[in-house]
Amino acid sequence: MNETTTVPDTKSVLRREFRMLIGGKLVKAADGATLEPVNPATGEALPRVPNAGPADVDKAVAAARAALAGWRALPFRERHDMVRGLTQVLRQCADEFGLLDTLCTGNVYSAMRRDAIGGAEMIEYFAAAAHEIKGEVTHLDDNLHYTRREPYGVVLRLLPFNHPIASLATALAAPLLTGNTVIMKPSPHSPLSALAFGEAVRDRLPPGVLNIVVGDNERASVPLIRHPGIDRIALIGSVEAGKAIMRLAAERLVPLTLELGGKNPLIVFPDADPDRAVDVAIAGMNFLWQAHSCGSTSRILVHKSMEGRFVEKLAERVARIKVAMPMDPDAEMGAISFKALYDRCLGYVASGRDEGATLVTGGQRPKDPALARGLFMTPAVFSNATPQMRIAREEIFGPIMTVVAWDDYDSMLEVANGLHYGLTAVVMTDDLHVAHRTAEALQAGYVEVNGPVSFALGSPFGGFKQSGIGREGSFDELLGYTQVKSINVRLAPRSSMAARSTGKAPR
Repeated sequence: MNETTTVPDTKSVLRREFRMLIGGKLVKAADGATLEPVNPATGEALPRVPNAGPADVDKAVAAARAALAGWRALPFRERHDMVRGLTQVLRQCADEFGLLDTLCTGNVYSAMRRDAIGGAEMIEYFAAAAHEIKGEVTHLDDNLHYTRREPYGVVLRLLPFNHPIASLATALAAPLLTGNTVIMKPSPHSPLSALAFGEAVRDRLPPGVLNIVVGDNERASVPLIRHPGIDRIALIGSVEAGKAIMRLAAERLVPLTLELGGKNPLIVFPDADPDRAVDVAIAGMNFLWQAHSCGSTSRILVHKSMEGRFVEKLAERVARIKVAMPMDPDAEMGAISFKALYDRCLGYVASGRDEGATLVTGGQRPKDPALARGLFMTPAVFSNATPQMRIAREEIFGPIMTVVAWDDYDSMLEVANGLHYGLTAVVMTDDLHVAHRTAEALQAGYVEVNGPVSFALGSPFGGFKQSGIGREGSFDELLGYTQVKSINVRLAPRSSMAARSTGKAPR
């Protein structure tokens, strides 16, 4: 297995025609429409990609439906081996996929390359766990009652912009292993690695089993969601996107998984070590991805007794984060991924100031002239914030940290749980009882104690409240792409067994 970190030549990687994968063929949009992604670090246009329309959506759904019967009828071992074989492509092409993702997102290259490897590891986890999918037998009476788990059919997975290849790899594993066929819809902001992946794997799966369609929301996403041939939908995205998709899916009552946003608290208790708490706070922001992460702990609730020390250490560390071109091997943060998000982040910096919080560091364009053409900003830390401020209540999805002080445990819990989000939370304390009781009290789907959110393999990931529906990254996700069928067999009475065993009719 080759996992060198050689950076491929950008020109050679981009010297290709990026096409969609539909029915085992690499195709353009039927009407020739295209999208032009932009490199946020330079402002330069990237290669044009297809902008799928309703005709392409129809073709993708038809291809997935045509492949469904054969795919679900395959012995599990054959499906398993084909899906697990996709990890070879992810590992062999990790440098290329990482580069494409960096060019589209502005994320640091070393992190994006690791995303491809992480996607391979997730497929391997699902491939191993899928052996344990079983039905049940119930002993209600003298008859036979059992269940089977069967695929839904054609699954649509709507992918986020921030972790393109990792999201794609992770998203295909559970539905394919359980016998569904899949249509992947990557973000129009970051479609290149998905299209390159489709080109690399098109001969590794039967035609139509995996389809990759790129397009904007009105031309592609909405027709896919509304299509009568789609049996199951999953989204990773914002709360607003989740609500919109749920409204559309409600027209046909299509089952959904929604992994949505968060305004995640990191709670620092007075016994926590300040240096360690700062380390966790910085790691938990995912600055290698400019904090474009639903699990980032951007809302820090620190006990008043250590507020001063914590804020001083945090600001000093954050100010040293190297914002640089994403391909710089020393870069610790790259460019904000697209202009609307960049403007949103700057708007929140202004909002924090206007509402009276103290901007301790960051929130500005870097002075380095080499970064002048890109969407760069220095990571920001606000202190003296109150729970009512927008920067303490709303998901920013960018490199802005808000520190809120507390001194009463019950009031702190009210603040921590007081939003409509409930995705992740982190608790920093050396008190075992406090750690467990606080983890139980937090209204969040994923709680980490004394460390940044780890997304551990096999740990169910998903949110409470408006942060989502369903769980991913675990056995729960595998089961989530199956539906339960009950089968009840009426057996002959036990009294007739003797006659049956001799072939004589009972008297």
